[in-house]
Amino acid sequence: MDEQQPRHTPGTGQQHPTGGPAPQGQVPPVWGPPPVPPAPPSPTWHATPVPGPAPLPAAAPARQAGRLRIGVAGLVAGALIGGGAGAGVVALADDGGSGGTTPVAAQAVTITDPENATAVTAAAAKATPSVVTVYVSSGSSSGSGSGVVLTDDGYVVTNNHVVTLDSSTTDASVQVRTSDGTLYDATVVGTDPTSDLAVIRLDGARDLVPAEFADSDDVQVGDLSVAIGAPLGLSDTVTDGIVSATDRAVATGSTQDDATVIDALQTDAAINPGNSGGALVNASGEVIGINTAIATVASGAPGSSQSGSIGVGFAIPSNTAQRIAEEIIADGTADTAYLGVSARTAGDEEVGTGARVEQVQPGSPAAAAGLAAGDVVTAVGDRPVTTSTELTAAVRSHAPGDQVTLTVERGGGTTTVDVTLATAAG
Repeated sequence: MDEQQPRHTPGTGQQHPTGGPAPQGQVPPVWGPPPVPPAPPSPTWHATPVPGPAPLPAAAPARQAGRLRIGVAGLVAGALIGGGAGAGVVALADDGGSGGTTPVAAQAVTITDPENATAVTAAAAKATPSVVTVYVSSGSSSGSGSGVVLTDDGYVVTNNHVVTLDSSTTDASVQVRTSDGTLYDATVVGTDPTSDLAVIRLDGARDLVPAEFADSDDVQVGDLSVAIGAPLGLSDTVTDGIVSATDRAVATGSTQDDATVIDALQTDAAINPGNSGGALVNASGEVIGINTAIATVASGAPGSSQSGSIGVGFAIPSNTAQRIAEEIIADGTADTAYLGVSARTAGDEEVGTGARVEQVQPGSPAAAAGLAAGDVVTAVGDRPVTTSTELTAAVRSHAPGDQVTLTVERGGGTTTVDVTLATAAG
């Protein structure tokens, strides 16, 4: 991550600067991937006991899920974005206080009435065999999420926060249940917290059904979207809606260690805790995104008792997910595009007018291109930028080595600056 501003959290009346509390108006320099602001307290969820013939350790008492709050620039006052399919590691409510839940067996989606089948039915029937349920355990904590099959020999993409139990562990035990009900042990190949992606590999798997990926650059607002995953541990759950927005800058995470800014697809297909890492597919059953987060209403606001889907969900675009996954498979790591500035939102806190450069790192791509403190970036290519979070997301939507054109307000005029993005330090 390159640049991110202090962010006002509507409904709290508090300013949350980058990387934690700091004096009003002070912006810390961000030379590498920057931290994300601390989030409001998250709801408590009950961890999922893992079903199957080789169960993982029993679930512990409910714990706080640190990734259950997200922030989106430009949200109307009084409503707080939060909650998660970012909740990839939560589960069904406990059964009368025992702390357990009833395992739900996987089931395939089949077309039993072809003449009356809908586009959703066809898309789900094609894509569901490529979506898996992921069970994670570390010590006394456990949870579940979803994943998407990349190769027939067992590589699966999911969310980083799923395999790390919301960044609480780097050494989890993982099992995966495929859509035909087969349970596999799995190993974590690599993770990329910056993009909230991870790759796991199923031990001894073969003849799996790899998902087909669409070009997410071709996705349009209004396109059919079908979400497939395991919300609350319910494998092979299918919901539908439309693509509500593209290029949505979404900041997730609660600490510097799990800082993430996502250049997301927004959908109103119902996404709930446990959908994390699952597929968002188009009408052809092709993956257009990896589901990663949802919005919930701010505490104390009307409707704040809702903890699941309110019709505002977010997915990592398929082009980004594929690129990161391929890099992780190749050497266990992934590269993030790097600009080299520290920035804050220019203008009013609620209605930004661009990303104001506060500092430029010497020797960075920004410095080489002539960016300077005081410049206000208002677009990356043809994509408008109104906040520093949007600048970060726009940069992150590119790969290292890409050349981008920044529109910059400087000295009362407007100019363009060409920048060749570098690779962020690990």
